[in-house]
Amino acid sequence: MKLKFTKMHGLGNDYIVINEYNKEIIPEKFKNRFSKEICRRGFSIGGDGVIFVQKPTNEEYDIKFRIFNSDGSEAEMCGNGIRCFSKYVYERIMPKNPLNVETNGGLRVSEMEIKDNIVKSIKVYMGKPSFKLKDIPMIIEGKSEDEEFINEEIQLKNGLLNSVKLSVVNVGNPHAVIFIKDNNLNVPYIRTHLNELGHEIEHHPAFPEKINVHFVEVLNENEIKIITWERGAGYTTACGTGTTSSVIIANKIGKTESCVKAHLDGGILDIEVKEDGIYMKGDAKIVYDGEYYMDNLEVKIKD
Repeated sequence: MKLKFTKMHGLGNDYIVINEYNKEIIPEKFKNRFSKEICRRGFSIGGDGVIFVQKPTNEEYDIKFRIFNSDGSEAEMCGNGIRCFSKYVYERIMPKNPLNVETNGGLRVSEMEIKDNIVKSIKVYMGKPSFKLKDIPMIIEGKSEDEEFINEEIQLKNGLLNSVKLSVVNVGNPHAVIFIKDNNLNVPYIRTHLNELGHEIEHHPAFPEKINVHFVEVLNENEIKIITWERGAGYTTACGTGTTSSVIIANKIGKTESCVKAHLDGGILDIEVKEDGIYMKGDAKIVYDGEYYMDNLEVKIKD
């Protein structure tokens, strides 16, 4: 059996896209294990995650987006992933613009800039953020589930830092935002110790469902830099929902204005905070189409 797939990336965050719009390709019970194996770099196709294109569950949506991380876990949403998804859907399945997308994190609306039937950039309505601890979820002593956790400390045990000051928000999936200067740190230190710090915070007992982690340097009121550690994937060159979350928190505590250019290792995203929610704009690229021999999988996929 040959698996047809498309390799895409958004700012270097790369995905294996599988078209299940007309029929299921990977049986549901195998999707977790399949995604973990197919994302192994050097042993398989390799990627930060797998995107499945599916029919929506009701008429409110045009199409359904599902994404699995490289560790096999399914995520609620992904900003770079949904831009790749939107480009793929417009160019390969239905030329509809804007596109109402069903995700596990709720409705997302993609508006695309088109030239000669090719999607050049995608602006995505990312919904409204939630800061309540029950929506992260986060469990911390002295805080109720309806409270917020903004620029406060959690304790660490990594031998590098005793504690870190961070803020949490959910934009369809959960994020912890850490301002580097507020913790008396610098970018070289974060890059050197990202594996230890990112891993511990992702798996911290305060976050029973784990969390995405972002280290932010504020350049000025309209620009920031971000280093990202993604839940279930580790270091990535960019994270759309993480960028959205970083700007939301920076704006909330008065570090930036409502329109922010975010510099990531993979490129630039533009984020705008409005009364009705948050908007993210960036591009996405199709790298290649391919076929994968399923016999190479250690996990045998059978109906």
